[in-house]
Amino acid sequence: MTGSPLPARIAVAVGAAVALLLLGGAVGLLLATPSQDAEPAASAVDIGFAQDMSTHHQQAVTMATLAREHGADVAVRQLAFDIETNQRDQIGRMQGWLNLWGEPVSSAGAPMQWMQAGGHEHGMSHSMSGGGSMPGMADTAELDRLRSLNGPEFDTYFLQLMLRHHEGGAPMARYGAEHAGLGPVRGLAANMLGSQSSESELMRGMLADRAVRPLPAN
Repeated sequence: MTGSPLPARIAVAVGAAVALLLLGGAVGLLLATPSQDAEPAASAVDIGFAQDMSTHHQQAVTMATLAREHGADVAVRQLAFDIETNQRDQIGRMQGWLNLWGEPVSSAGAPMQWMQAGGHEHGMSHSMSGGGSMPGMADTAELDRLRSLNGPEFDTYFLQLMLRHHEGGAPMARYGAEHAGLGPVRGLAANMLGSQSSESELMRGMLADRAVRPLPAN
């Protein structure tokens, strides 16, 4: 009698059946898994938020770095460390998204134009809709003055500038949390709003302890 023994033929048949099942399962998994093409594209709000908030954060990091070097109060230096650490991480995330979306790190147009998407202008002043710097940002003269100070005088001015900076950026974070098209962007914006609100409350208390008033909004 020729041919393979019966046990061998059974083993081959079983192996073929298992292979077909595995192949069918793999094909089904591929069909059930959404492709990357099906993911929603970044909206104008997603892109604008990531660009403008990265720029806004960069100045906060600069001021926080100065505070860690020149601050006299341990509490001020700790706050500066927290701000620098958190905002560097957030900048990395936002710029990573922009790279994935094929978008530049900064916008070529006027800041905060993305906050007019859909006819909304939450938190935008009339002057902002036509250009200029973002709310809360320190100008060159203010940053130069901060660099020139040391000790308690530095601490006070840093708290004033950073409080104004945080509160100026809050409308952007709120708008991003409410209107961004992508879930991770809305989540990051909401996280920023919460953490910076807590830090702003802390800085108001630290200024009150020094009998110093916050700077007016700009």
